[in-house]
Amino acid sequence: MTNKYYEFFCPVKVIAGKAALEHIPYELTGMAAKRPMIVTDKGVRAAGLLDPVIAACEESGLEIVSIYDDVPPDSSTGVVRDIAGIYRAEKCDSIIAVGGGSAIDTAKAVNILVSEGGDDIAAYSGAGVLKHPLKPFFVVPTTAGTGSEVTAVAVIADTEKHVKLPFTSSFLLPNAAIIDPRMTLTLPPHITAATAMDAMTHATEAFTCMAKNPLSDAYATAAIKKISTSLLSVMENPKDADGRLELAQASTMAGIAFSNSMVGLVHALGHATGAICQLPHGLCMSLYLPYVLEYNIESIREPLGELLLYLDGPDVYAATPAARRAEASISTIRRMRDALYKHCQLPRTLKETGKVVEEQLDQIAELALDDGAIMFNPKEVTLEDAREVLRRAWA
Repeated sequence: MTNKYYEFFCPVKVIAGKAALEHIPYELTGMAAKRPMIVTDKGVRAAGLLDPVIAACEESGLEIVSIYDDVPPDSSTGVVRDIAGIYRAEKCDSIIAVGGGSAIDTAKAVNILVSEGGDDIAAYSGAGVLKHPLKPFFVVPTTAGTGSEVTAVAVIADTEKHVKLPFTSSFLLPNAAIIDPRMTLTLPPHITAATAMDAMTHATEAFTCMAKNPLSDAYATAAIKKISTSLLSVMENPKDADGRLELAQASTMAGIAFSNSMVGLVHALGHATGAICQLPHGLCMSLYLPYVLEYNIESIREPLGELLLYLDGPDVYAATPAARRAEASISTIRRMRDALYKHCQLPRTLKETGKVVEEQLDQIAELALDDGAIMFNPKEVTLEDAREVLRRAWA
């Protein structure tokens, strides 16, 4: 599974640590940005997470010109158009996204409109459409999972046509990602768990998919080790700032990994399930991961076995016969999910979600086969294969 040719690209500056937020004004002024707009959601604002961002800017004499705090969990073209209108009316010159994947993707799409012009974001959908750098753009993630702060993609729903529009361009990458543990300290347990497993899936699929490469492998394995070491301790002690920082860094590393090596069937099934059943993405990733690894196992036995070292440590790795390490890796992931279920009832099967009915499985399978991620799965997937994985994941 080694590629003789590959490309690796991540020009995003990462500013990480316990005082990272205080560096935002310096980064803005370094790009001659004086009138930033914050794009976020009501939950982030209610949790007080904007306060340190605003305070950091005010202390440096930098005014936040506008705050849009009504980004929905599944953002739409209408929301993007509305925010772009406010940006223009307020004469903003830069964007700070504060939030999870939805807020970050929304801000990316807004940046397209305010930089390129027009009100129809759908016109820029697809890959390679953007030809010029966009406005100064900074991302402050408040979840440790999506990796959106270092990925060149965004997904926005067209609610009228009932489709999700993908946007892919290196110009979507922010100028800097600010990773500060203060931003994830108040994450509820179930979101902490789901987002961490989202990052775990990003890293695991990056390490086992068709386009894996030595550089993405390094980021993926480092991310898996951090999550395996820190997730359960953070679940026990949510105010563990060091553990929170480890998870946040792991999310960024996993984002760098999968944006340079792609993902596979877990994401294809997850995207389809999210579209049809409105299940959160991180939950879908956690739910499908072991079932897809079992489906792929004969195609990925060597790299999956190698992951045992990062999932369970050198002692377990050394004590496990080489021929059994792939299965042991899956068992470790299952134990992690069982522990998360005990902590916060994070569902392990589709039935446990209470939001999926068995009659929807065929529809999910059909939609998954049309998802771009499936192209990079290490084993070819037929419609019946997808149905079988879904049946196994049902109960």
